[in-house]
Amino acid sequence: MSEYSIQEFIQKTMNKEKQYDTFGLETDRILRVELDDLIWSKMGSMIAYEGDIRFEREGMLEHGANRMFKKAFTNEGNELMKAKGNGILYLSDQGKKITILDLLGDKITVNGDDVLAFEPSVDWDIHMMRKVAGMMSGGLFNIGLEGRGKVAITTHYEPLTLLVEPGKPVFTDPSATVAWSGHLEPKFKTDMNYRTFLGRGSGESIQMAFEGNGFVIVQPYFEGAK
Repeated sequence: MSEYSIQEFIQKTMNKEKQYDTFGLETDRILRVELDDLIWSKMGSMIAYEGDIRFEREGMLEHGANRMFKKAFTNEGNELMKAKGNGILYLSDQGKKITILDLLGDKITVNGDDVLAFEPSVDWDIHMMRKVAGMMSGGLFNIGLEGRGKVAITTHYEPLTLLVEPGKPVFTDPSATVAWSGHLEPKFKTDMNYRTFLGRGSGESIQMAFEGNGFVIVQPYFEGAK
C-alpha cells in the first residue's frame, strides 16, 4: 500500500524515539548521529539536523601536510566536513545502504567514495595500490581506517561479505569491491590478450586477488559503470 492520509504518512515516516549509540540507523539509508562533540563525515552528506550543530570544511592542514599532498595527488576520499556541537544529525549518500562498523582496535580499508562518517577517535590515511598503477584509470586509492570507534560505510544495495582463508583466495571485480580487512594486501590478476584490445574480451580482464586470512565486502553494483 502506498496511499495514506497525512497523519498515516507522518506516523509511518517520522523519526522514532529510540535509544541509539553515537551512530544509529534511522532507516537502512539514513544515518542518525547523536552528536555531543564532533564527527567527521563526507562533504554534502547532511540531510537534516536538530539542535546546535555547526559544519566546517576540512582544513588544508587539518590532518597534516603529508595527507594533504596525498589528497591533492589522488583526489581521493572526497572532501570531509566536521560536524560540531550538540544535537541529532542525519546523514545519507544518494540513497545508498549504510552499514555501521564498530572498530575495536581493528583496521579496515574502504573505497574512498564509500566512507560516510567516522568518529574522531578513528585514525585514517590514504593508500595507493602502486602495483596496479597504469593498468586502470581509477580505483587505485583507498582509505585505511583503524583504532577504536564507529565507522559508517555505504554500498549500492545489499553488501556481500566473503571470507578469505589460507589456501582459499577470493577474487573480486575492482569496481564492485567496497572494503576489506586492513591487514590483507590485494594483488591484481590480469587476463589480457589480443581479444581484450579488440573489444572482444569477457569484460573481466582485471580482478583483485585476496589471499591470507580476513574478509572482503562487495556490492551488486559496478562503481563508475555507465
